[in-house]
Amino acid sequence: MKLQCVFAVVMGASMGFGHSAYSADAASDSMTETQKAALNKAIDTCAPCHGINGRSVAPTFPNLAAQGASYIEAQLHAFRDQTRADPDAQAYMWGMASQLSDPMIGELANYFATQPAPEGKPGNATLIAQGKHLFEEGVPARRIPACASCHGPHAEGMATFPRLAGQHAPYLLKQLLVIQSALRTAPVMHGVVKDLSRQQMEALVAYLESI
Repeated sequence: MKLQCVFAVVMGASMGFGHSAYSADAASDSMTETQKAALNKAIDTCAPCHGINGRSVAPTFPNLAAQGASYIEAQLHAFRDQTRADPDAQAYMWGMASQLSDPMIGELANYFATQPAPEGKPGNATLIAQGKHLFEEGVPARRIPACASCHGPHAEGMATFPRLAGQHAPYLLKQLLVIQSALRTAPVMHGVVKDLSRQQMEALVAYLESI
């Protein structure tokens, strides 16, 4: 995490982010009041980078709202265990996740998964149309499968495959590039995107951001 975000975690800062519209009563009934308070503080700590309720306003940081719980949980485990080692993971998330317990990870994942999804953003119509075709059809001649086959027909995500709809285009583009270059270990995705051009990636993320 950037230093200011790491410090927010270490110091347990809530600095105006306590209005996350989250009630501890919504947490698991099996949690103690202390655990619920800790969960609320963890949610508040996510807000400076990921936005209130997981709807990020900064394209550097992904939206978490409506993201699949299984995916969030898997990524938090990977950050905590330092098995997701791309540069941004090291800089932003290793420190953030280092103190999270398994139950806390599960509760955070469930919280963000149940938040309303961010709305899509309009963009270049031609680029969006190209990206839509690539998402739905892939590139059969180059054996590049349709993204929809894993991420769902509306990019809503399926199981451990993440929701992509409404995600920031700059964030998605950066992830595609680090996966393509193998800076982020993702064997399935690397095989899919390794032959995509930068132009194709830009069209694809423009479409995903728009829906």
